[in-house]
Amino acid sequence: MAEHVDLGYAVTSYRAQGITTDTAHVLVEPTSTRETFYVAMTRGRLSNHAYVTLDRADDHAQPHPGDDPHATARSVLNGVLQHSGAELSAHETIVAEQEQWGSIAQLAAEYETIAASAQHDRWATLVRGSGLTDKQAESAIESEAFGPLAAELRRAEANHHDVDVLLPRLVAARGFGDADDIAAVVHYRVERATARPAGSGRTRKPGRLIAGLIPQAHGAIGTEMRAALDEREALIEARADAVLEAALTESTPWTNALGAAPTDRRRAVTWRKAARVVAAYRDRYRVTDDAPLGAPPESAAQRIDAARARTALDRTLNLARVEQDQEHSRHSRTQRTGPSL
Repeated sequence: MAEHVDLGYAVTSYRAQGITTDTAHVLVEPTSTRETFYVAMTRGRLSNHAYVTLDRADDHAQPHPGDDPHATARSVLNGVLQHSGAELSAHETIVAEQEQWGSIAQLAAEYETIAASAQHDRWATLVRGSGLTDKQAESAIESEAFGPLAAELRRAEANHHDVDVLLPRLVAARGFGDADDIAAVVHYRVERATARPAGSGRTRKPGRLIAGLIPQAHGAIGTEMRAALDEREALIEARADAVLEAALTESTPWTNALGAAPTDRRRAVTWRKAARVVAAYRDRYRVTDDAPLGAPPESAAQRIDAARARTALDRTLNLARVEQDQEHSRHSRTQRTGPSL
């Protein structure tokens, strides 16, 4: 057996340059660059395996506003492929930094972090008064699932659900005797009950969403927190406009899926508002391929946003189709009657 086995040690991608082996096993972190990833994934003659890390190295480290709690192996790999380690000029460095810190991915993460802090006491009070026992309520509030539950309550409220009435009803619907994590169970119930905006038909109101994706934070919020939220909301809206405008100006391939912008003023306004949602989705989830919505979403949060973006995309196509049909109808009438004098 010894003659067929060599003792090997883990090495960095830089050290691995020039090394060739039968099988390579690569540890990929969110901070990896595409250059080092390429080197590491081309060392094995027979096979190369990548293992993507999603957890923070330091369990005690405080989360950064830019951290993505919904990161998946696919999204991390996509980020690595977009992360070049090549030396940049001063101008390129400035542009890259502006893109990173001014993206909807970053701004939305900051907005949600601020909203979670600003509304923590409100949601904790709501949970304590929802019908749970004192022990159950405190267990839910201390759970890691309390953050996602709070975000779900904010989303429900943005969709015009009365969470003060809804939460006690959902708590009373069924017991928690077999629940390992009460907050996670309540989160699931809220998510199922509020999948669509409140109301139906003509009484249904559109969700109060920033750039068509991010639920607004409502209720009593301190002056400083409210100012910080309003600032980021304005930046997200402006960024969505800028991303769409740049894509249309450069005729980026994904914009073909939007259909032609209508010439009718009212339809054009509606078309652009829907197109902004698609642009915002791409920027938030760093979609770079030609398909308007990129790869299928993997997290629950992204699936919700993808559904909104898909609805917006369908709306742009319908508006473009209406414009096209009307133009065809006018052309047909002109051919039958001849040009007017």
